[in-house]
Amino acid sequence: MLQKLYARTLELAGHRHAERWLAVMCFAESSFLPMLPEVMLLPMILARRSAAWRLAAICTFFSVVGGIAGYFIGVFLFDQVGQPLLRFYGMDQDFNEIAATYNDMGWLMVLIGGGITPIPYKVITIASGLTRLDFLTFVVVSTIARGLRFFLPCALIFYFGAQAQILMEKNLKLVFWLSLVGIVGGTLAAKYMF
Repeated sequence: MLQKLYARTLELAGHRHAERWLAVMCFAESSFLPMLPEVMLLPMILARRSAAWRLAAICTFFSVVGGIAGYFIGVFLFDQVGQPLLRFYGMDQDFNEIAATYNDMGWLMVLIGGGITPIPYKVITIASGLTRLDFLTFVVVSTIARGLRFFLPCALIFYFGAQAQILMEKNLKLVFWLSLVGIVGGTLAAKYMF
């Protein structure tokens, strides 16, 4: 089953609208949906290694734009959208206690949650807006964090393309389970970190 899904993803990665779907996925992942854009990004790079840097830039740009949307959800739509999202991640009750001190280390949370850990970035973006973390700081740190998240795997696949593809195909089940653990683990980590 995973092999068929992988083959289908590689096929879709070469589709003429693949970059648009990748941009939409990155925007949605940053602002409201739990997903991993790398599921689409990595096969796209394997299909067209020459486009690796452009794809990383697309992911970074639309992810930051989605993060800005999440920030403004926190500012203007917290009760209607932000609160239900925090409830989904099991963080709605503890959040008020953290909000008071969030801005002291908010930039670090954006950096860590945005690029280094699997903590859902949308939680960080909404928290940043709700607590009114300095907007310029939020955008700059988000760009650095999301850039790390997307340019690093792009670089690895660009430079080790054939070997990376062989390794991924040999360990498809492991890649799938690690991705799933990343999503679930990030959601649980967000619940206990906030």
